[in-house]
Amino acid sequence: MKIFQSLAFKLFILIFIVVLGVTAIFSFLIIGWQTRQCLHISMQNAIKTSDLIKRATHYSMLHNRREDIYQIIKMLGKQPGIKAIRIYNKRGEITFSTIPDEVGRVIPMESEACNVCHRNGKIEIPAEASQLTRIFHTEDDKYEILGAINPIRNEESCYNSECHAHKREQTILGVFDVMISLKDMHENVERLSKIQYASGLVMFFTISLFVLVFIWKFVNAPLKKLTHGTIEIMNGNLNFKLDLKSKDEIGLLADSFNKMTEKLKQAYEELTNWAKLLEQKVNEKTAELQRAYTYMIQIEKLASLGKLSATVAHELNNPLEGILTYAKLLKRKFQDGQINERDEIINELSIIIDETSRCGNIVKNLLLFSKQKVGEFKDEDICQIIKRSVALISHHLQMNNIKLELDIPENPVFVFCDAQQIEQMLLAMEINSIEAMPDGGTLRIELKEINGDKIQIKVIDTGIGIPEDILPHIFEPFFTTKKDAKGTGLGLAVAYGIVERHNGTISVESKVNHGTTFTITLPKKPNITYDAKI
Repeated sequence: MKIFQSLAFKLFILIFIVVLGVTAIFSFLIIGWQTRQCLHISMQNAIKTSDLIKRATHYSMLHNRREDIYQIIKMLGKQPGIKAIRIYNKRGEITFSTIPDEVGRVIPMESEACNVCHRNGKIEIPAEASQLTRIFHTEDDKYEILGAINPIRNEESCYNSECHAHKREQTILGVFDVMISLKDMHENVERLSKIQYASGLVMFFTISLFVLVFIWKFVNAPLKKLTHGTIEIMNGNLNFKLDLKSKDEIGLLADSFNKMTEKLKQAYEELTNWAKLLEQKVNEKTAELQRAYTYMIQIEKLASLGKLSATVAHELNNPLEGILTYAKLLKRKFQDGQINERDEIINELSIIIDETSRCGNIVKNLLLFSKQKVGEFKDEDICQIIKRSVALISHHLQMNNIKLELDIPENPVFVFCDAQQIEQMLLAMEINSIEAMPDGGTLRIELKEINGDKIQIKVIDTGIGIPEDILPHIFEPFFTTKKDAKGTGLGLAVAYGIVERHNGTISVESKVNHGTTFTITLPKKPNITYDAKI
């Protein structure tokens, strides 16, 4: 979803994680501090309880009233939270305990209750009372037990008392050991921990909600407006204005955005005006150029018409002059009665027929070259058209000792074309190649499909080739390099016109004494419109 990719969502998640981490660490530290404080208070209470017992029994100890001492200790031992109260003598023997089974048991000096003071065979009582406490577990108790050691010192009232036999040099007479259960403390700590965690969660969700509302209102909403404004500008709406009135960075950004939009609108209007003016100037110049071009076309047409007329007149004049000469000669022979020279008359009539045929070919090719309409178009198998054109020149191939190579697909290749015109174009290419190989050679015709919508025909010969200076003119009308009088110079020009009317292209590559390659490319479906047949 787009919301998960937004900057506001990423910012909220980051703050969410930071607040969660800070709240968790803060709660952990608070709970640890509360636990230490509760334990310190419990230690202080244990020491105070131990002092209270010692003071309560002090008078009875001075008067050696053991029964009173034991009764006082038993009574105090029943108070809530007190696990046990012991009295050790200087040898570590338990002389009294609220647990009767312990009386008479000797505690080793290495035990946890004794090693606080007894070290290296000496008695060293710590100065701080908190060092005389210990925390331990018993097998029967689920919660920890706090033990407080309180030494019974040999005070002046003790060694001066009549009932005591303690010497003045003896500093410690015994030890009170008060053991208090930490169950209440742990329950309080657990309760405080729950309260702290609950308070942390409430604080966390409150801050998160506040951050969410803040980001949504002051970050996400302005960013949405900025994004919408950018899209409007991108779509061309230069009249769009951002409605953000805040004084913070986003407000300054919105103000800059609006000013930028105004500048863009001004620039766009200036560019539009310049474009209109430029278009007007271009149209004016184009009209002038069009008029000049039309005038030049007319001049070119007139020049081409004059050149074509002169060329056609020249091309037709030579055979017509021959026809006229031999016709006059035959007339004179018939008038003079020289009709016995049969072979000579037949030869002269053959010359007249050849020259007349030449005139007809010139006129026919000229008509084909000048017409812009095409014949009947339909889907034709180009392979069959190639085979028909090759069949028409087979006799010429044999006479000139030329080897034919055909590289065409076995399956039909259909092209929307005028079959007669394509065949005529191929014949022009093939005859041109045959005439370029007077001493024999190889004529190769290739056909292949290109990209599925075009065909390519290559007519390759190994003839004498075409010089580079002549190559650019081979498709010009009436241009020929043939030395005899049979060439009209319209064959390749007609072929060029046929390819062009089929929306195709024709190109030639040649090298002297290495042959020539004609490449014809035709679309399978040319965009042709026609009104009449050729």
